[in-house]
Amino acid sequence: MSEYMPLDGVRVVEMSHMIMGPSCGMFLGFLGAEVIKVEPPEGDKTRHLTGMGRGFFPTFNRGKRSITLDLKSEAGRAALDKLLETADIFVENFRDASLTEMGYSPDKCREKYPSLILASCKGFLHGPYENRTAMDEVVQMMTGMAYMTGPTGRPLRIGSSANDIMGGLFGAFAVLGALLQRNKDGKGHAVRVGLFENCLLLVAQHMVQFDIEGREAPPMPEREFSWPVYDIFESKGGRQIFIGAVTEGQWALLCDILGLEKLKSDPRLQTRMDQINARDWTVPIVAEAVKTRGFDDLAAAFEPVGIPFSPINRPAEMYEDPHVNRPGGLLTSKLPEGETYRAPGFPFEVDGASPVPYGTDIPDIGDDTSDVLAALGLDDVAIAAASGKKKEKVA
Repeated sequence: MSEYMPLDGVRVVEMSHMIMGPSCGMFLGFLGAEVIKVEPPEGDKTRHLTGMGRGFFPTFNRGKRSITLDLKSEAGRAALDKLLETADIFVENFRDASLTEMGYSPDKCREKYPSLILASCKGFLHGPYENRTAMDEVVQMMTGMAYMTGPTGRPLRIGSSANDIMGGLFGAFAVLGALLQRNKDGKGHAVRVGLFENCLLLVAQHMVQFDIEGREAPPMPEREFSWPVYDIFESKGGRQIFIGAVTEGQWALLCDILGLEKLKSDPRLQTRMDQINARDWTVPIVAEAVKTRGFDDLAAAFEPVGIPFSPINRPAEMYEDPHVNRPGGLLTSKLPEGETYRAPGFPFEVDGASPVPYGTDIPDIGDDTSDVLAALGLDDVAIAAASGKKKEKVA
């Protein structure tokens, strides 16, 4: 699919950093919205992160326009006012007090821009914690996500900024709902997304189990299994493989493939509950059988008959995965300095194809300042004052 732009004509002004707010803007941009990223004169600090933060800005700011505004100045705030008058959506992740101090609280925005949809990406929804500082790792510890991920006594954050990304996704989801509502009532709406509440939803299944049964689920490394085989094994040559057999039919197929007819015919293992209750002695037998087969041999046997399996991959290895490299699986973007990189595209298809966003390159700091502000009626002197950068002298 060459073009899928349901939000074509929608203008988003994004004033955020790190991951949650930028991912919200990126999702809207991938659906065709024009996303104008407002950065301070020195640029979003996320641009300059190193180590595990190096991928933040390039991943979540693809396809946006960049302008710089000095919001500490009257000229900068006046330019933002003009820009918001033309916007449909305003994405921000400032602290409530900071936003109010600048004059852009939800109430003030709704007063000044009656049709604007304000998407506030926060640590918490309104309540006792609403003014606390939150980060992905903080809410994972608070909600029990870290407890469920690591073994007892060793809480462990999951290996991704999943809450930030999903928080941004919920923000975009809520914005789409607000756009539909605006089509009905003609009014703007203030949307607030909470990082904590997002993470709480991710552990809801464990909460509900406790509420129904009155007992807590143990951490995932010590979980009570609901399936006969659901484990990581070592194949011949030392390569690890995850194998699942979650039904009686899959159990029988796995026994056939591994030559374990003795388990298949064992009278103690004729129901799924029998097989689950016997895991302590059956899984070691399965492990020994798996060790005699190479990974490729096992994969070729499992895939046609529907046995769940997987290699244990590292993220970097995904660039060599044939499915990731299907059309639309990876999008190539360009950094301001000219270097290109690849990042995943849409995780869905429309009409049988993966949509390809219009433009995925990363803008340099303030690349679009002059064009955007000039279209608002600002002259060169006013643009220089608003952007926080001195107007260059013409030779």
